[in-house]
Amino acid sequence: MQQRKPLVDLRVYTIALRRIPDFLEVFDRLAMPVQLRHLGPPIGFYTADIGPLNQVVHLWGYDSLADLEARCAARNADPEWPAYLAASGSLIVAQENRIVRVAPLPSLAGSGRDA
Repeated sequence: MQQRKPLVDLRVYTIALRRIPDFLEVFDRLAMPVQLRHLGPPIGFYTADIGPLNQVVHLWGYDSLADLEARCAARNADPEWPAYLAASGSLIVAQENRIVRVAPLPSLAGSGRDA
């Protein structure tokens, strides 16, 4: 997993009912190699267990918005990326995307924990 970065792309995908295993297989096989090549390893990759279900959450860290934009543009231009988009299209019901920043809390400085 990636070391702490000041900017985080937090994505929540709502997946079609009973299709989480299919989505995870498609993502791991088709998206993850491209993502790793251009974005580096994720901060985290999760499935929902309590609360809204049928969701996959992943987080990738960046140094800045310019870093995020450049890396995502490279990913989107990768010739292998369209295969993932085609294979996952029928599995994804909705997507939320948030860009969050590390909160400057002195009490957590040096702890390796984000606020």
